[in-house]
Amino acid sequence: MKNYLILLILGLGVGSCSLLPEKSYQAEFSELDEMVDLLEDQGALLSQSLDSIAHFYEDHISNFDSLLSQADYDKYLIEGPFSSATPGSDSSKSSIIILNTTANREKALKEVAATNFLDERFSDFVKKNELVAQVYSNSALQVSRVYPCYDHKNIVDPNIDVTQFNFYYAANEINNPNRGLVWIPDAYVDPAGRGWIVSLVHPIYKNDSLFAVLGVDFTVDDVIYNYLQDYEGEYLLVNAKGDIVAGKAGAIETISMPPLKNHVYRETVKSENFRVSDFNLFQSRSREVREMAQEFLLKKSQVFEFQEEKSLKVALCYPFQEIDWYMIQIIPSN
Repeated sequence: MKNYLILLILGLGVGSCSLLPEKSYQAEFSELDEMVDLLEDQGALLSQSLDSIAHFYEDHISNFDSLLSQADYDKYLIEGPFSSATPGSDSSKSSIIILNTTANREKALKEVAATNFLDERFSDFVKKNELVAQVYSNSALQVSRVYPCYDHKNIVDPNIDVTQFNFYYAANEINNPNRGLVWIPDAYVDPAGRGWIVSLVHPIYKNDSLFAVLGVDFTVDDVIYNYLQDYEGEYLLVNAKGDIVAGKAGAIETISMPPLKNHVYRETVKSENFRVSDFNLFQSRSREVREMAQEFLLKKSQVFEFQEEKSLKVALCYPFQEIDWYMIQIIPSN
């Protein structure tokens, strides 16, 4: 058991939230512990796989001149910012973008050729990790390599500065001085329609300078929503801001959130009219649910008793250790 036991033993309580004797919800907390541990174990395996690629990447670019002498400059046809590879055209290729913000296009072209060795590793990584949506490298020279191919010409603005995005700067020298793996805590809705996306990134250094940031995206729908369905009860997975990253339809509806499209949350987040703010605990129509969010996310309480919502009895909250997320179980009154 983790930190909730300490809180239960001490019998701490704040505001309308009171922590009940441990025995009252021991079974429920044990299951929440199991759920969170299993999800974090899956995340750890993914982290180990990405870490392996990162070491491979750094080892290779330490011999950059040798890579250039052996590079296949004809593998990719790059017209303007974009490579010609498109989804379904060649499963061995990535989507390559040399953004217009590059400081040296000629040097960037050489970098593309020198790092073509990543394609095979990326392909192998995706095959071995079915839940992965894509794996990618974004370099300090504004070179982006993403596997598998996607419709980059119609999705990406070639004038962006990739170093200004969180999936890059979260791993840079300032924000990640230890140079290790970093989880991006805020899930985001993918513009290509894959629902919620979560990212794990790792810096790549060459001669003690940040050369690139390696990253992997996976869909919360695949990893978490389907996983929640294996457990009886009503559960929500929320981030530190109160956004509902994943959840069962029953749980979402009972806490006075907007109606779900087709009564399925994963379909709702893929719809064109989805708004993140609509599915935030602090935006619930219920004052008591908003109080619950404050107790769980700001005051770090773990048990909340409902007084006004007659259909709800209690909510239990269990934190993740490696990412700033919370698993919440909603227990109805009957």
